[in-house]
Amino acid sequence: MAHQSHAYHMVDPSPWPLTGAVAALLMTSGLAIWFHLNSFIMISLGTILLLLTMFQWWRDIIRESTYQGHHTSPVQKGLRFGMLLFITSEVFFFLGFFWAFFHSSLAPTHEVGGCWPPTGILPLDPLSVPLLNTAVLLASGVTITWAHHSIMEGERKQAIQGLMLTIILGGYFTLLQAMEYYEAPFTIAEGVYGATFFVATGFHGLHVIIGTSFLAVCLLRQVKYHFTMKHHFGFEAAAWYWHFVDVVWLFLYISIYWWGS
Repeated sequence: MAHQSHAYHMVDPSPWPLTGAVAALLMTSGLAIWFHLNSFIMISLGTILLLLTMFQWWRDIIRESTYQGHHTSPVQKGLRFGMLLFITSEVFFFLGFFWAFFHSSLAPTHEVGGCWPPTGILPLDPLSVPLLNTAVLLASGVTITWAHHSIMEGERKQAIQGLMLTIILGGYFTLLQAMEYYEAPFTIAEGVYGATFFVATGFHGLHVIIGTSFLAVCLLRQVKYHFTMKHHFGFEAAAWYWHFVDVVWLFLYISIYWWGS
C-alpha cells in the first residue's frame, strides 16, 4: 500500500449512503401508504433498513476514528465545521415553524375569531407540564456539561454518570411530552393553532429522541474506552446537538406555551 503523505482521510467507497437513501424513500412512501391504505409493511421495511444502515455506518466511523487513526486534527476540524453547519441548518428549520406561528398569532384573521389563541381553543397551562419539561431539559444541559468536563479531565466514571443522567432526563422529557399530547384538549386538525403547536413541538420532540439516541451511543463508547481527554469529538458533537435542543425548547416554551397562551 502506498504511503499517505497527508493528514486527510480519503474515505473508502461505502454502500451506506445508498441504503440510507433507499430507507428514507421507503419510510416516506410507507408513511403516505399508512395514512391512506392503513398498511405498515413499507414503513416497517424502511425503518428496519434505516436502523441497519445506522448501526453499520456508525460502526465504520467508530473503526476509522478510534482504531484506524483516520480522524487526525485536520479531519476533526472539518467534522467540527460540518456539525456547526448542520446545526445552523436545523436553526433555520425551526425558524420556519416560528415564522408560521408568529405570522398567524401576531395578526389573527377573522377565520380564527380575530384573537389568539383562536376562538374555541383551550391552550395548555404553561406553568404545569411545560414548565416541568423546561426544568428537565435545563437539568440535562447541566449533566451533559458535567460529563463533558469529566471526559476532558480524565474522570471516566463521572463522565459515565453524567451521560446516564442526561439520557434518563431525555427519556423523562419524551414521556412527559407524550402524556401532554395524549391529554391535550385540542388536536393537530384544529386549525392553524393545532397545526403550528404540534408540528413545532413534535419536531422538537423528535430531535430529543434523536439526541437521546446519540448520547446512548456515546455512553456505550465511553464504557468501551473509546474517548480520551484529547480525542472525543463524537461526544462533543452530541453535546452541541443537545445544547441546541435545549435552546430551541426555551424559545418554544416562551413563545408558544407562555406568550401564545
